[in-house]
Formats: sequence, C-alpha cells, structure tokens
Amino acid sequence: MSRATEPLALTQARARRIWLRAQRLDVPAPFGEGPPAVAAAVRHLGYVQIDTIHVIERAHHHILHTRIPDYRRADLRQAQSVDKSVFEYWTHALSYVPSDDLRFFLPAMKLHQRERHKRFASVSPADMRKVMLRLRRDGALTIRDIEDDVLTEKEHLWASRKPSKRALQLAFYTGAVTIAERNGMLKTYELTARHFGWDQPPKPASASEVTAYLLDRALRAQGVVSLDSICHLDAPRKAAVRRLIDARVRRKALVPVALEGASPQEHWADPAALEPSGEGDPSRVHILSPFDPLVIQRKRTELFFGYGHRFEAYVPKQKRVFGYFALPVLVGDDIVAALDLKTDRESRKLLMQKWNWVGRGAARGARKDLKRRIEEELHRFERFQLEE
Repeated sequence: MSRATEPLALTQARARRIWLRAQRLDVPAPFGEGPPAVAAAVRHLGYVQIDTIHVIERAHHHILHTRIPDYRRADLRQAQSVDKSVFEYWTHALSYVPSDDLRFFLPAMKLHQRERHKRFASVSPADMRKVMLRLRRDGALTIRDIEDDVLTEKEHLWASRKPSKRALQLAFYTGAVTIAERNGMLKTYELTARHFGWDQPPKPASASEVTAYLLDRALRAQGVVSLDSICHLDAPRKAAVRRLIDARVRRKALVPVALEGASPQEHWADPAALEPSGEGDPSRVHILSPFDPLVIQRKRTELFFGYGHRFEAYVPKQKRVFGYFALPVLVGDDIVAALDLKTDRESRKLLMQKWNWVGRGAARGARKDLKRRIEEELHRFERFQLEE
C-alpha cells in the first residue's frame, strides 16, 4: 500500500467525538426550535426512525427531543402535514425523511410497483381500485374511515385483517399514496401528488445518484463510516458504495482510517471531519432512545463506546439483563448507564424500573457525581414525557 493511501490511525476516543459531533449531540440546541428545527434535524441526520413502542414517548419524538431541547410533538405534525418538509418512507425501517430527498426513494417505489413484495401478494386489483377510488373521490382517509371491508385471516403476527389496509400499505410502498398525518400510530393516507401539490413528480435519482446519496448521508451523520454503517441492513448496495469510496479515496476526497479495535473492518472519513475541533461539553447528559442513530447499529455502538446495548422488549422477563426498554445514558462522550424507564400516564410519573451502570459508570468512585447529573436530566425528561 502506498504512503498516500495508508490509513490514518484513529483512537476510539477521537472517533467517538467525531461521531457525536456529526450527530450534533455535543452542543445545545444545534437545530434551533419549532417546526424548522424538526426539518433541519431530519435533513442533517438523513432519517429519524419511527417505532410503535410507547412504554415511554415513541422513538421519533424521543430522538428529536434529544437534539431539540424545546421540542413539541406539534412541531413534527407541522413539518409533516403543513410545511411538508418531511415525509415517511422506508430506510432500514419506517422513518421520517427530508422531502427534499424524495427523488432518491422513487427508484425503490418503482421497484415495488414492478415486483410486489410477497407480504402484499394477497392484495387484489379490486382492493387497490377500491382504496384509490375512495381517495380520489373523498380525499385523505384513515383505515378507520373504511368500514365495509370483509375481514380475512391474518397472514402474519403484525398483519391487518382488513384488505383495504393492506392495499393502502402497498400503495404507500409504491409511492401512489403518502402518509399525510400521524396521530399516535393512526395514519392519514393521501394521494402523494395531491399532498405535495405536484403537477409532475420529481425525476427519480439514477442508481449512481442513490449510491452517492447514501454515502454522503452517512458521512454527514456518522463522521467515520464503514460499509456496514453506510449500508445498514442493505447489503446488496455494498459493492457500488465500495466502488464510489475507492474513487473518492483516489481523489483524496475521503481518507482511510484505522479505527482502534476495528481491524479488519475498514473505515473512512471526510478530511474535514478529522480537523481538530472543540471538545464539546463533558457535562452534557442525553437519555437516548434505543432507536437513536447513535444506538441502532449495535455493533458500531459497541465498537465506538465499548457498550453492548440489549434490546429486551421481546425477551422473557426472567432472561432480561437491563430491563424491558432500557435507555442508554450518554454523559459527555461516554455511555455510563442504561435506565429501564416507564411512563405512568395515569399517575403522571416517570417510573424507574431498573438502573444499570455500564462503562465508566461501573466505577463506584464516579457514580455519585454521575447520578446527580443524570437525575437532573431525568427531571427534564419526565416533563417531556408528560406534556400533552
């Protein structure tokens, strides 16, 4: 290997700081406030994952609250339904995505049109005609507005018995309809063209443009990237992404890095991300969602932080280690605890089910100060949980 392409040695501590800076978790209120802050946060992160679990506030609200201290749920509703600056689609999971990026998802939508997923094999042409006619004639609707379905057997655990719901889901994946509003987990569907006010839809991105989009999105939100982190749950794209990485390395637009403890896994960074920067606030505390971009890629989180997160909502109670829905706690640039919390909405309290010390928090000498700082953040977190 030539000297020009020798990887730059990178310690885990420095890599953590680069990732935290890329995630905007090292400074207060990095995106401002209100609906524009929601749009800015989603634009920078690339996506914000949606999840149904509601033992505490749902993941999409939690992730935004972590980066927008004055976040209100109505801000996301405004961004999605009024400003239309974000929309819902599938990344590695159902997520909020910047509307400006919609063209990069059109190829996946067209693929769904051509090669219907086996999950929707039972959707008949008549079912599709029914929901599309209803939307064109009556406007936006929820599944509760369709009351004349003949119920069928579930095809899998999470399937609906309503043929119209499966038809709406298929229409969503093909891009014919979009989710215009979400109240809790109740979705309002609308024709995509009508929702966005299109005369003509955007031009779909080419395959090479989608590859560049995925790489640039990861570099912006992760700082230091690997093929696994760029193509999370999307292995078929790795070959094209690797070719683009190699081309950028040759142009010196990317730098190979040898991340401490990562061998043989390769990593890369934009040269600007490796420039010295401020250390951030070592006293800053974040209670993270298990679906936060800093946590969702479990192996990456363990590599950078030495913390192996356990998602145990579907683990039998007697086998859980951290608890049903443990939330990692970031203090400065270390994950020091995992708190199993539950919001008691009836009593209007945030309940501590289990407090687990991990990493630096496992050292007893550090616990008193860490506990005080975490408890201060818990008060703010509880207010967020209980806001109407």
